Parts: sequence; C-alpha cells; structure tokens
Amino acid sequence: MAEPMYRQIAEELRRRIESGDLAPGTKLPTELELREEFNNASRNTVRDAIRSLTRGGVVITWPGQGTYVVDRIVPFAITLSTDNDTGLGGGEGVAYMSAARAQLRRPDATVPRVEIQLAAGRVARELQVNESSAIVSRHQKLSIDGKPWSMQTSFYPMKFVEMGATKLVEATNIEPGVVRYVAQKLGLEQAGYQDKILARPPDENEISFFKLPENGVAVIETVRTAYERSGTPIRCTVTVWPADRNRLVYNIGDVPPEIRSPAQAEDIPSSTEDEQS
Repeated sequence: MAEPMYRQIAEELRRRIESGDLAPGTKLPTELELREEFNNASRNTVRDAIRSLTRGGVVITWPGQGTYVVDRIVPFAITLSTDNDTGLGGGEGVAYMSAARAQLRRPDATVPRVEIQLAAGRVARELQVNESSAIVSRHQKLSIDGKPWSMQTSFYPMKFVEMGATKLVEATNIEPGVVRYVAQKLGLEQAGYQDKILARPPDENEISFFKLPENGVAVIETVRTAYERSGTPIRCTVTVWPADRNRLVYNIGDVPPEIRSPAQAEDIPSSTEDEQS
C-alpha cells in the first residue's frame, strides 16, 4: 500500500533538509508552491506534511512569516554556583565568557542599555527599597556562536550613583566589572547571593528575540540578589534563559575538578559586562 501523500511530501522535505539542500534557517516553499510541486496536492495534505515535520522538531512555523528549517542548537552549560577561586557567583560577565570559550564557543553581548527607572514589585522587594524610588537598570542581550542565548538585566539603587559610583549610569562596560567597581568605589563588597529560579512560558518579546516556537519551549528565569556583609542588598540581576539551549549547573561542596567544569557536561562539545570579575 502506498504511503499517504502527506507522508511522501514530509519525507521528501526531510530528505532535502538532511542532504543540506534546505539549510538550517532556510524558509520552506510556500503552501501554494508545495501544492503545485506535488501534483496539486490539497491544502490539508500539505498542512499535514508540515505539521508532521513540526512535531518532529525539523521545522518551525512563524505566524505571518512562513515555515523555516530549524537551526540545530547545541546546548550550553553554565555554572551558576559560587566560584571557588573568586568567591563570586557564576553565570555572568567573565564567568559567562570564560565558560563559553572553555566549551569552544564564541560568546558576545550588546553594549549595556542603561535606564533610570522607578522601583516596583519584585525588584523593589529584592533591593529593599521603597516603591517608586529611583533605581538604575543595566540590560544586555547575550549570544553564543552568533545565536541569541540569554537576556540579563541588573538593577542597582540610585543612591549608589549619588554616593559616587557614577559609572553605573554610563552605557558602557565597566572595568574591572560592576561588582568590583561598586566594591572599590563604595566599599560595598558582595559577600553572598541568593538565586530564585522559575520556569515559565516566554512572552512575545522573548519569543521574537530567541526565535522560539509559540508553544513548546519554556524559558528559565533566574533572579539573583547579591548582599554585602551587613545583609544589605546591593544588586538584583534577572536573567532569562531559553530551556532549549541552556543547562544550568550548580556545584555544592567537594565536587571533583574534572566534574565541576561545564565543558565536561554531557552532550556539550569540547563581551559581556564583567559583573563577576
């Protein structure tokens, strides 16, 4: 018995994708073009073929834009727990850049977008400031191998600028890193931090930036609040990580060095703002 037409169409498209005739990121022919190519197949037959490929993770459809060959994503492992050498947290700045390079990846980041905002909701609670008090936000979009990988926004009390840490409001990377800059300028050293982690559906902005399907891929959101020795919060960093390309790693206690390294994580092949340097 001959295979249903939709399967024949799906298998032919899959063959072209696997052979490289349709490269990752390539737009598939339109529904009308596929109907004409495959002996005037019905609209439903073509749509069933595309749905079959979509379920298999081979293609992705963007409403109003068309259907595209999925670009294979190689997950990236990033350690978020405290670094034994520096005593600072991972997952940001130098830690991000170093981990990516250790895994033979190419990290990059946008220039920080700096804004003066009014504290509200979660950020006000984490920084222990009054609602509507001024805070500084520093936002960056991070990429690996030219692909969008995470978004990170750090919030600082505006009083830090008034106390002399004026670089916080400059739209440029701060050397030798914001954490060390605040420590050196204001004497506020990061003594510890708490991470709060949740998984949720992506919003429209995240779907667009990360090029996610509208259903099926969650994002992981980490909220890191750092404290100085008196217990006063000195920053709140919110990072969004798509779950299809990130593996978050925590090392607690005496873990062998060869295991601690993200570059050793399973299925991982062997210039952000330096928050942690």
